[in-house]
Parts: sequence; structure tokens; C-alpha cells
Amino acid sequence: MRIGVISTYPPIQCGIATYSSFLIDELKKLENVVHIVSEYGAEGENVHPVYNSQDPDLAYKIFRTMIKFNPDIVHIQHEFGLFGSHRGVNVLPLIYMFKLSRIPVVTTLHTVYENLAYDSRIIIEAVIRASDAVIVHEDYQKESIFKNISRFDNIFVIPHGVRKVNFIKDAKHKMGVQGRKTILLLGYFRPSKNFEQIIKIMPQIKKQVPDALLIVAGDNRMNECSEYTDKIVEMIKNSAAADSIKYIKGEFSKDTLDTIICSADAAALPYKISSQSGIMAHLLAFGIPLVTSGIRVFEETFKKAKCGFMSLTDEDYVENIVKILTDNNLKNKLSSAALKLVNEQLLWEIVGKKTQGVYQSTISNNYPTGIPTF
Repeated sequence: MRIGVISTYPPIQCGIATYSSFLIDELKKLENVVHIVSEYGAEGENVHPVYNSQDPDLAYKIFRTMIKFNPDIVHIQHEFGLFGSHRGVNVLPLIYMFKLSRIPVVTTLHTVYENLAYDSRIIIEAVIRASDAVIVHEDYQKESIFKNISRFDNIFVIPHGVRKVNFIKDAKHKMGVQGRKTILLLGYFRPSKNFEQIIKIMPQIKKQVPDALLIVAGDNRMNECSEYTDKIVEMIKNSAAADSIKYIKGEFSKDTLDTIICSADAAALPYKISSQSGIMAHLLAFGIPLVTSGIRVFEETFKKAKCGFMSLTDEDYVENIVKILTDNNLKNKLSSAALKLVNEQLLWEIVGKKTQGVYQSTISNNYPTGIPTF
């Protein structure tokens, strides 16, 4: 199968880029030929960087490039900020250009909240009606579309993929944190991540677990949210538990990222809002117990596997983090649940096969007698 993917792509710093790189690797293993049309800055085999996300004519630039490869199907990785102004409305003429050329379009909607704002609802409804098939990552996202817009027959739920990895047993030694009970805050710094809540309660955690250490690892993405990043750094410096907080600034290589994750006894995800989390996928891959906020994406994960605790207040966070740091049996139980979920449902190998299944059914529905030749 010849697959065209429209997405950001590494080395671009973007969760969608990382997602697409893992998915495309699996699609290639299934003997597909994949061409990626991406923003300037993307690199790699069959990667074609031809536009900027703010180009008013990005739809034409993408279409003109992709059509050269005569794809059997095109897969658009959608996020509102990736297709220009007005909530990325330029994705719509792009879809219709392929439709007019009789090329089926699958769109993955990466950002679907439980309650949809007016502008999000307008774009999402138009994308669903124009696309031949739509993929979301969680059941609640499909339910949200049904509740806020209408019921559609072309929506498929395929989870965010998770890597198959080997735990780095000497990670604490490599990180210089041996002998410490470690809590991890990881990812790009932005206000919605709410990292300040965990930094604020660290003195309370240290009182109950004297050898506790908070690792704050990440940076702002492409100079976005620089004021928030400054706030986080200032909070760390001024914390009464500053000697028990380790700040690691940077955009990390895969090996460094894995080492940081494996040094953690627990990870905190105190997000105010999120529709799905690539960071959670990395943490689950290594079986790191989670302490999260109460938003829907975490609720859905914990329904599938009891791999952590949701927290609504500062007191909840302190209690749940301390429980994991002080009870090895509980920590191991949560870790085993996470790994079971990953191996049975979330591995990229599983996600790749499910995605190819959507492609095949979409092509069959469009061309019952086979793929046309042009």
C-alpha cells in the first residue's frame, strides 16, 4: 500500500511529530511505502518538508507535493495549531483536494476534549464530514463527538501507541540519584501542565519521606511559554525543599529520556487539561506508577488498568505520592498493571496493525472493486 502521511516529523519538537514517527515505523514494517509531507525542518527517508504552518496556501503546497506519489490513501495528523490561523481551517480545503482526486482521507483528531468549545466544534464537525475515516485515541473522545456534534459511523478508536522497551536498571546511578525516592515531572513546560502544584507540595512530601527527590525534566517548546518556564525555575530556587529538587533542562535524546524515566519511582501528571498524553505513554512503557489529576484521559486509563491514583487536592497528591514512595509492594503492583495494559493493548505493533486495518476498510468502502489506477 502507498500511504501518504501529513504531519510534523522529527527533528521538529512536537508530540505529533513523535507520534507519527513511531506509527510510520510500524507501517513500514507491514510492507507499506510511506511518504511524509511535513513542515520545514522535518528530515528523513521519504520526508518532504514543503510548507510552514502559517502559510495561507499550505493546502495547495501539501496537495501538490503529495499527489506526485500517487498515494492509495492519505492520513492527516490533525491538531488545531498545525494548519494555520482560525483554528487551522486550512485543513478543510486540503481534505477536499484529495477527495476531488478520489484519494481516500483518514484523519486522526489528536485534540478532542470532553466538552468542545464553539470554534473546536465547527472545525471538528467539518473534518469528520469531509474525511472518509476519523481516528481518535479514547472512547470518551468518540462519546464527546456524539454528545457535542452528532453520531457518525466513520469514527474509530485506536489508542496512543507505546514503545516496547527494556527497563534501565542502573538509571538511578547514571542520574546520580541512587538511594533517593524519586518523583518525576516530565515534558514541555506550559501552564496547562500545572507543574507548579507538585513543586509547591514538595516540602510536605519531604517531611514524610526525608529521602524523597523531585526531578523536574524538560523545557519550553521553541520558546513558547517562556514566562511560565521562568516561573517554574523561580519556584524551584525558592522552595523550602530546593535541596530535594533536581532540575534538568533540555530537549532530550531517546536514551537520555529513557534514563530519566527509569530513575523515577513515581511520576506526577497534574494537568489542568489534556485530551491525550504522549508523556503518559512513555511512562507506561516503563511501568512507572502515576499520580494524576482527575481529568478524563487519566480516568479512562485507570479504568483499563489500576496503574496509579487520581488526585483532586494538594492533600490527595501528597498522600498518593507518599503511598507509592513508601510501599514497595504497592509500587510493584501498580507497575505490573501498567505493563500488562501496554503489552495487551497499547504497543505500537498493535496500533500499527489497527491503523492499517482502518486504511484497508476505507479503501474497500471507496473502491469495492479495487484501488483505481490513474
